[in-house]
Amino acid sequence: QVQFVESGGGLVQPGESLRLSCTASGIRFRIYDMGWYRQAPGKQRELVAAITSGGSTNYADSVKGRFTISRDNAKNTVYLQMNSLKPEDTAVYYCNLAPTGSLYWGQGTQVTVSS
Repeated sequence: QVQFVESGGGLVQPGESLRLSCTASGIRFRIYDMGWYRQAPGKQRELVAAITSGGSTNYADSVKGRFTISRDNAKNTVYLQMNSLKPEDTAVYYCNLAPTGSLYWGQGTQVTVSS
């Protein structure tokens, strides 16, 4: 069974940092491109960062220069380092296959940026 388990979210002030983690199971993790998605209230889910099986990365313009995606194939885990957080980064963050996701979505992890 395919599963994605996200963690690491929380409430932070603008300018602070968070590191999200997502562990996948039920897939041959190392062969897939992976991504971090987010969904803010009333908005569609969007892909904010992606990493290929070979380690190449790509970012949405809104997070470029502030977020860094990485992966550890030995742990079936993908990370999202988020620096200089802004209120507009507030959302539920999910990981999944990139660039379109899959039928299987985890519960996500809530990130709230507020003073």
